[in-house]
Amino acid sequence: MLGLIALGVAILMAVPCFVAWELDSPDKQAFLISEGVVLTFSFALIYANRRAERKLNVREVFILTAASWLTVCALGAMPFVLSHTVSTVTDAVFESVSAVTTTGATVLGQLDSLPKDILLWRSMMQWIGGLGIVAFGAAVLPFLRIGGMRLFRAESSDFSEKALPHTRNFLLRLLLVYLIISLACTIAFAVGGMSIFDAINHAMTTVSTGGFSTHDESIGFFNSAVIDTVAIFFMLVASIPFVLYLPLLAGRVRMLRSDSQVRSMLGAYLSVTVLLVIWLTVNNNTGFTAAFREAAFSVVSIGTTTGYVTADYAEWGHFGIVVMFFLTFVGGCTGSTAGGIKILRFKVAFIMLRETILRLLHPNAIFSRTIDGKPISDDTLASVMAFALAFACTVGATAILLAAAGNDFMTSFSAAATATANVGPGLGDIVGPTSNFAAISAASKWILCVAMLLGRLEIFTLLVLVTPHFWRN
Repeated sequence: MLGLIALGVAILMAVPCFVAWELDSPDKQAFLISEGVVLTFSFALIYANRRAERKLNVREVFILTAASWLTVCALGAMPFVLSHTVSTVTDAVFESVSAVTTTGATVLGQLDSLPKDILLWRSMMQWIGGLGIVAFGAAVLPFLRIGGMRLFRAESSDFSEKALPHTRNFLLRLLLVYLIISLACTIAFAVGGMSIFDAINHAMTTVSTGGFSTHDESIGFFNSAVIDTVAIFFMLVASIPFVLYLPLLAGRVRMLRSDSQVRSMLGAYLSVTVLLVIWLTVNNNTGFTAAFREAAFSVVSIGTTTGYVTADYAEWGHFGIVVMFFLTFVGGCTGSTAGGIKILRFKVAFIMLRETILRLLHPNAIFSRTIDGKPISDDTLASVMAFALAFACTVGATAILLAAAGNDFMTSFSAAATATANVGPGLGDIVGPTSNFAAISAASKWILCVAMLLGRLEIFTLLVLVTPHFWRN
């Protein structure tokens, strides 16, 4: 299975390899060598295990999930190292992990002058990561009962060959949706005024909610209200559960309109946008149109964990900074490409809070816990609370380690939060929205790589691998 995943990476790596060859880029040799290594690695694994048993138990699924992401991150870093785009292996791995986890934190500067093949590979890795997140959420998490993510349900609860046809068909339809949205986003960006190359790159990093750009100024480089609007629309589209798009293929839109998680997400983003517009117009003397454009884009970009930038929200004053910081943790909907804690978990937590308060007044009452008419089980409640605690502990531990590595408080806490939530830009002069992560130490980058992987894989998927119980017979 790892061989097949590596083969998929090799097939996609052929695209920037071809671009480098056609443009006679100095990186063409780096991509050719990387392509050869990945293909050799892939065929070796496939050939050596061609007669292996294909059934997987739950433990093997955990191992396969972690190994898959680590493998893609390692293979994806090779072109950066061989092309000397970065100076160290640490920077190459950081860039690759950030891309595959769709975090969007970068160590690269002067993007406008980088070869197109490297820029394309960065974007493609984020697109791969977004697709992997959709597949991971659809095929793996429901079976493993992680973090209350039971939104996706297959027709079987095991990984036997009987369940595979149903899961495979489901994933193929999700892939079709992902491709359609990516193509539509590319066309919309091109019509909005981007070059074809920029449109393709930004479409891949928008639909994956990754946020890598081909310019140092990110989306702000284009200074276009039309492009801002297109980006906002598709960031929101990518933050909606992809399973809700499947009925659209048959012409049914009712599920998408009636989903409470989607309504809550849009309501939350709109409310925060209104607050920031009022703040910017009253306290920063910003015109209403400019305030709305800056606030709406920043809220959607950070809320959906995409991380595009059109304005430096660090200059909005203390209120704006605090609002944007807490927005980092929100994320999009469960089952989307967005990171963060997710709207569904917040909804479950507020239902529990309401029930706890009402139970103080009515100790013997029986309360109904439902979302969209579906009951919330005790198992889901427990998993949501456990995830919230694990998320907070991960951010705290990462911040402490970053501080021990020599970073100041703002950099440590902000970088820990943005890495675990897979957002990208943080706060402060070092990792702020107009800076990058090149200045932090090598130790700090490795710490953040672990945090990005933990956040992207819902923490428990990796955490379970370090428990003694997992390895006992």
